[in-house]
Amino acid sequence: MEILQIPILRDPVMLIAFSGWNDGAEAATGALDHLLSVWKESKDDVVSVLIAQVDSEDFYDYQVSRPQVSVNESSQRELTWPGTQIFGLSLPSMKQDLVIVTGVEPSMRWKSFSREILDIADDLEVSMIITVGAMLSDSPHTRPIKIIATTSSANVGARLDLQPSTYQGPTGIIGVIQDGCTKRGIESLSLWASVPHYAPNAPSPKASLALLQAIEDYLGISIPLTDLPDSAQAWEESVTQLASEDADIAEYVKSLEASKDAVDIPEASGETIAKEFERYLRRHQEE
Repeated sequence: MEILQIPILRDPVMLIAFSGWNDGAEAATGALDHLLSVWKESKDDVVSVLIAQVDSEDFYDYQVSRPQVSVNESSQRELTWPGTQIFGLSLPSMKQDLVIVTGVEPSMRWKSFSREILDIADDLEVSMIITVGAMLSDSPHTRPIKIIATTSSANVGARLDLQPSTYQGPTGIIGVIQDGCTKRGIESLSLWASVPHYAPNAPSPKASLALLQAIEDYLGISIPLTDLPDSAQAWEESVTQLASEDADIAEYVKSLEASKDAVDIPEASGETIAKEFERYLRRHQEE
């Protein structure tokens, strides 16, 4: 790993997302890409720095994750290699700063890769790590995107009223990083968005929005959403239009809606309204 600088950050939280197996419809990386872009362009004294980047030669199979060729504004061809970058965000208006880790899921040497990520987390004195993922599931696009939040940290579980994951089966690199957090005693949290499996194409702004709102809720911060809610609404309307053009898909969506509505309880709807009100208050307090 090439470490460019170690900035002084206030009680930082590290957010991690990787494209690939852990990233249905690119909702997870889409969420962190949005977070990075809006704060890089912010006028609120936000300072964004590139802290480190992982050497792609060590962890990527270029036949699996191929480099990309593009043409820049000067009509020069540029080659971009797959990799992982680590950014620091100093947020004066927030109580904590953030560290953003985003990139392509590595092809090999996952143990060494996760050690490098956790080593830099230790160097930055990160107080908590949040991994962000998205999976395709039997969920209707017309209902709120379900976010599954779990933790293996007893302190985090007690503080945020969360349970350990009960999942058993294949895992991705964020599962390996979560395991490393447990072994090192780093507090951690895992967030997963349930993306409708019949709408798997990227981007999925509604799922990205749901992940960002979950991050807001668990960290007690306010993230500039800009036009993301409008994009989420447009995405939902587009999927609804496409589904209506196929009778079988339209009927299937109706069955998913009925199943979803049958298991949702009034208390859950009330909790959603309460969280939305808390977000509203945070935004207006910061203004």
